[in-house]
Amino acid sequence: MAVFATPRSARRPRQNFETWAWLFMRVSGIVLFFLALIHMYIMHIENDVTQTTVAFVAHRWSNPLWRLFDWLLLALGLLHGGNGLRTIVNDYVHRPVTKVITKSLLYGVSGVLFLLGTITVLTFH
Repeated sequence: MAVFATPRSARRPRQNFETWAWLFMRVSGIVLFFLALIHMYIMHIENDVTQTTVAFVAHRWSNPLWRLFDWLLLALGLLHGGNGLRTIVNDYVHRPVTKVITKSLLYGVSGVLFLLGTITVLTFH
């Protein structure tokens, strides 16, 4: 009885967390590019940045779509940046204890900033 082994090149590569993180970086980078362009146009070209006040933000955030836009910019920016820093830690921090401490700080700071930003966007009046 002959046993035929599947050649390595014919097997489908396994998808793991790093594959999905790589894809997320590409997609979020494209989305962030357009969100940042819109943000820059509105905040620095269409309006004078020196006149950005609480009243300006309150007027802008009276529309829930602008709140969603700003929250999406915040969330994608933090996730994209955090994922990039995680990759740098994986590449350059070799001692396991240092890697755990560095990633814990990274996840903790990212989580706190995300929570504070979300609370601000949701509760601002």
